[in-house]
Amino acid sequence: ILSAMCASGKYNSRGPALIPRMKIKHRIYYITLFSVVLLGLVATGMFQFWPHSIESTADWTLDKRSIHDAPLIRLPVSSPIPERGDLSCRMHTCFDVYRCGYNPKNRIKVYIYPLQRFADELGVPISSTGLSREYNDLLSAISDSDFYTDDVTRACLFIPSIDVLNQNSLRIRETAQALAMLPRWDKGMNHLLFNMLPGGPPDYNTALDVPRDRALLAGGGFSTWTYRQGYDISIPVYSPLSADVELPERQPGPRRYFILSSQTAIHREYRAELERLKEENGEALLLLDKCSNLSQGAASARKRCYKGQVYDYPQILQESSFCVVLRGARLGQATLSDVLQAGCVPVILADSYILPFSEVLDWKRASVVIPEEKLSEMYTILKSIPHRQVEEMQRQARWFWDAYFSSMKAVGLTTLQIINDRIYPYAARTYEQWNNPPVVKWSSVNSPLFLPLIPPRAPGFTAVVLTYDRVESLFRVITEISKVPSLAKLLVVWNNQNKSPPEESLWPKVSVPLKVVRTKENKLSNRFFPYDEIETEAVLAIDDDIIMLTSDELQFGYEVWREFPDRLVGYPGRLHLWDHEMGKWKYESEWTNEVSMVLTGAAFYHKYFNYLYTYKMPGDIKNWVDAHMNCEDIAMNFLVANITGKAPIKVTPRKKFKCPECTAIDGLSLDQTHMVERSECINKFASVFGTMPLKVVEHRADPVLYKDDFPEKLKSFPNIGSL
Repeated sequence: ILSAMCASGKYNSRGPALIPRMKIKHRIYYITLFSVVLLGLVATGMFQFWPHSIESTADWTLDKRSIHDAPLIRLPVSSPIPERGDLSCRMHTCFDVYRCGYNPKNRIKVYIYPLQRFADELGVPISSTGLSREYNDLLSAISDSDFYTDDVTRACLFIPSIDVLNQNSLRIRETAQALAMLPRWDKGMNHLLFNMLPGGPPDYNTALDVPRDRALLAGGGFSTWTYRQGYDISIPVYSPLSADVELPERQPGPRRYFILSSQTAIHREYRAELERLKEENGEALLLLDKCSNLSQGAASARKRCYKGQVYDYPQILQESSFCVVLRGARLGQATLSDVLQAGCVPVILADSYILPFSEVLDWKRASVVIPEEKLSEMYTILKSIPHRQVEEMQRQARWFWDAYFSSMKAVGLTTLQIINDRIYPYAARTYEQWNNPPVVKWSSVNSPLFLPLIPPRAPGFTAVVLTYDRVESLFRVITEISKVPSLAKLLVVWNNQNKSPPEESLWPKVSVPLKVVRTKENKLSNRFFPYDEIETEAVLAIDDDIIMLTSDELQFGYEVWREFPDRLVGYPGRLHLWDHEMGKWKYESEWTNEVSMVLTGAAFYHKYFNYLYTYKMPGDIKNWVDAHMNCEDIAMNFLVANITGKAPIKVTPRKKFKCPECTAIDGLSLDQTHMVERSECINKFASVFGTMPLKVVEHRADPVLYKDDFPEKLKSFPNIGSL
């Protein structure tokens, strides 16, 4: 025990002395090690979540980033120079679409190079202006858009931060060398350059003179000789007045002047020809020039003069129906943008000029293009355009400016959308989306042309009953329709402004919602208005005197429509015929083996066509129908057939739909007048559409077992009715 205690005493005597010495010796080591590990974890986290691409930049606002703060890159004299540019380039030869890849949003990703300053070996910059306000706005808009990515590895398209908008400010050779030094240049593959003022004196080339290899060019002055169809993008020459002058939109219609010319640097031969037109047509033509009595500066740029009288520019443009846009030293002119903003129809005289965004925009709807050699005939040509067409062109011109010309953001994003449509053509915007002003929100309405083959069964249909004052007949119709199993809602369009609808207590009791809409004017087109109350895809248009249809007939008609949602499916069938003796179309209601129309007094159709009828009906058809109080059903048949290229479907054998209260004599006289008016309608509509879209068929749809000698309980639709 003693020896054990002694041993224990030795251990205890040494133990307490050794342990504190170890802590003191290694304390600093442990603290240092822990600090290093902690800092490593923090640094790793920052690296993971902080933007770490060495080529990335997400800030393009002029306030936060200045060209003077960008790093300076000196270009050796021996730096490589790109090739001039391959005129044979197309998207399938000079653009790597595989870099874009597939993504669920069908949207290209665009990378913007970091801002850098380039200079030659002597320190002279490649550009006299650096980064212009316009190019900065363009890059800022792209960086704020859904197209932008700061991950260079995900990019499909690359945009240099080198400003080449105005060739006048560039040193051509050095700018080309700067482009070639970009890390991802690869002979310009998948690179996009924006240029609005190409060429220089004396010849003013219509495309950027900077050698650019295979890069795409968004240029503001292409001619047919320099434009690479389907590869380059023709863009407008931005007008600085767009940002400085706000012109309120003016309603289309006649203006004080018929033709106005406001350009100041017109070739003397063109000005002489315009002066001759002025002499011939007097006050109808206003020929303006720069003001010689005003000092040069920003203020004088906004003035135009004629014989000492001073006009504000561009405000004066709103006082003319047509505005002349002549070629200058360059094909592309900023005047075009000013004219569109004013809602004045541009008259473009610039042979071989590729109009801005002409790949997607239909300029025939917003401008008049006249060959330069026919300048002397300009007045006669413009006078031949109908007033209504001029108003449509004025409206379209202003909308083009609002949508595509009004800012550098609009120009830039439109350019990217065009490229996006090329790469993802199956998701591209349609002609209508590019060219039709968004008068109404379409997001909640799907076109039946792209619906599944059979729409969902659950929603049913909405019955829209047009009525005026036949209350008793209306109530009978409502009662019969309410028996149809698939009816989801009843909508009564009360078209009588001089009489109120019956009290709520007098209406038939039905098991579905019943809504009465009172119209402001007695117009037949009210039956096809896209009312918010119509929530189902299917619509049954029915008159307030169609009391003879059974619930089985209506249910069967709805089932047929479900299989053909892009067709008019109806009951009264009609035919159009060509009258060889009269040399025009004829309306036919006799019983024949053919049908080309079903009347919307009792017909199913997709609610999408309500929007087309109300907002997209060609020409003056809609107003003509309302003025004549006839033929709205024929107009709907024309519209649907023209859109789909398909004939309507007549269902069930019933042919008689006459008003029971009408006498035979009244009916005969009504029929004679009726037939003449309806024939006039067909000829009128065919003229407006420019074609005859109606299709003739020789079949109708009947239920299976309808004529078979089977027990009624085995038939799905036993009560189909008679002729």
